[in-house]
Amino acid sequence: MRSTGTSRTFGRWARTWQVALLGATLVVPPVVSVSCGGDDEVTPGDAAGGGGDGGGATGSGGATGSGGATGSGGATGSGGATGSGGATGSGGDGGSGGDGGSGGDGGAGGGEDTVQVQVLAFNDFHGNLEPPAGSGGRIRMPDATQVDAGGVAFFASHLAALRATNPNTVVVSAGDLIGASPLVSALFHDEPTIEAMNLVGLDINAVGNHEFDKGTAELLRMQYGGCSPSDGCTDGTFFGGASFKFLAANVVVDTTSGRTLFPRYDIREFDGVKVAFIGMTLEDTPSIVTPIGVAGLSFMDEVDTVNAIVPELQAQGIEAIVVVIHEGGLPTGHYNECPGISGPIVDIAEGLDPAVDVIASGHTHQAYNCIIGEKIVTSAASAGRLITDIDLEISRSTGEVTAKTANNVVVTREAPDTGLDALVTRYQGLAAPLANVEIGTITATLDRSVPPMGAGLFAMGAVIADSQLAATRPASFGGAQVAFMNPGGVRADLGYAASGAETTDGVVTFGEMFTVQPFGNSLVVMTLKGEQIDRLLEQQFYVDAMGVPRSRILQVSEGFTYTYSQSAPVGEKVDMASIQINGVPIEATQTYRVTVNSFLASGGDSFSVLVEGTDRLGGALDLDAMRDYFAQHSPVPPPALDRITIVP
Repeated sequence: MRSTGTSRTFGRWARTWQVALLGATLVVPPVVSVSCGGDDEVTPGDAAGGGGDGGGATGSGGATGSGGATGSGGATGSGGATGSGGATGSGGDGGSGGDGGSGGDGGAGGGEDTVQVQVLAFNDFHGNLEPPAGSGGRIRMPDATQVDAGGVAFFASHLAALRATNPNTVVVSAGDLIGASPLVSALFHDEPTIEAMNLVGLDINAVGNHEFDKGTAELLRMQYGGCSPSDGCTDGTFFGGASFKFLAANVVVDTTSGRTLFPRYDIREFDGVKVAFIGMTLEDTPSIVTPIGVAGLSFMDEVDTVNAIVPELQAQGIEAIVVVIHEGGLPTGHYNECPGISGPIVDIAEGLDPAVDVIASGHTHQAYNCIIGEKIVTSAASAGRLITDIDLEISRSTGEVTAKTANNVVVTREAPDTGLDALVTRYQGLAAPLANVEIGTITATLDRSVPPMGAGLFAMGAVIADSQLAATRPASFGGAQVAFMNPGGVRADLGYAASGAETTDGVVTFGEMFTVQPFGNSLVVMTLKGEQIDRLLEQQFYVDAMGVPRSRILQVSEGFTYTYSQSAPVGEKVDMASIQINGVPIEATQTYRVTVNSFLASGGDSFSVLVEGTDRLGGALDLDAMRDYFAQHSPVPPPALDRITIVP
């Protein structure tokens, strides 16, 4: 139990908040190296600092596969799957590099000739231990009603009920288990989420992009344990790390040997039948994570990686193969359907070896249940609101999957697990003195929804951009004229209705504000020419790997306006003559002072123009800027969303 008492600092927030919250003497025991997995992964001993002191990963042994072919096109099916149910077992020391261990107690069968294996999958949990608030805590049902969903105590109860149907159950996460987390987890470096998932009984986590937010050494600490290098062990209790396995088949630390950061796959055995689980993250991770988070790592093609591993597994007599991947798609139906599915997962599914039976996916925070080719392809939304129940019937004689079904189950808020409820309550109590501090007020909900026919700007994003401009407009703080905010960095709404410890509508607490911006990015003011601003706006529009036009609209501060054409080709969408600052058109050769966060300043989200910025001046944390803005401008209303205009 973490003790309360005197002042301590909290990691990256130590620069701003010294909170009378968690005291006691900080004890930092040596990092313990725990043997886990095969021989081609990086262990704490392979990383300088052995548990999070900023050293790079330099492990030894093993190799990750390469080769195979990428696919394209293909048709997608809709809803569900065929076959009969079942579940899976526990155990397995699954190896990387092909020496996967075995385990499980077997026993669940649909007859003497088959074994029933159950895979329970979820994705993009993002440390949501508490029931998520607002639209991020609901699931839209087929009848268009909204159901409150999520919260780890409810998640644990639903998972236990599903697991009880069969002893042969494997629980898998398709990445972003941690990172971009609410305060109750992030304040303690996401250790509470790891502890919760140990209690839940998670078996495998395929790392996602957000697992890399704090760098390789910190990610290794999450797996193997050790005290935080910034805070130590809060009350002298050693953090033991995850009891489940992190997998990363396409994350390579040495391209010459093919050595991977974590094992490539894990093998489980049930009553003599083996099932392989290959774990991966998206190849594009470096473009959406700060460079320091992925320094020294190479992210390989997802299809090539799997297709090289399949023959290796088959040589071991394994025919049942599940891919757990942090990459996804965009559906148009409800949570158990698959109409109109698009996005990278379609090409990936079509390109993977036909021997792959199931793809449990994530990243897009969408819910779908598809058949693509002959593969089941699923995603369980985000924040623990859904659990995907995947049931496989496997032949004892051939090891082949003979039937398979999938069903997304809503995690309704009924009958919470008492153990998980106690864990959340404990951390809520520790975080409360900071989380419940009132920062300001709002006149209505500030949300992330773009109005119908809108140009991409939304209320919460616009307010953040305004706060960043206000923090850097004074000459001594950079003399900024405009601020841009990446939409993906806005993680939650600010709801108007009172919640938690609040007694009055419209109150905004530090905990709520932190949930909106949990990354701890700093502000950077730089000089750009007018033509660079024009190119920056053009970089909002791109064509994805499947040739589908997409956009990532930057949130802009008050006084900055422009127009773009929906039908114009990529690279020619923005009318430079329409770009204005406070009503004055910008000039191509004139220089302007621009504020962005440190993620964007390093070229994050593929906004490479920002790397060209000169005369850089570092500023406050993004969260500080928003806190100060609310202190000075409350009550804050939803701003007009007319800063960006879209034309046909």
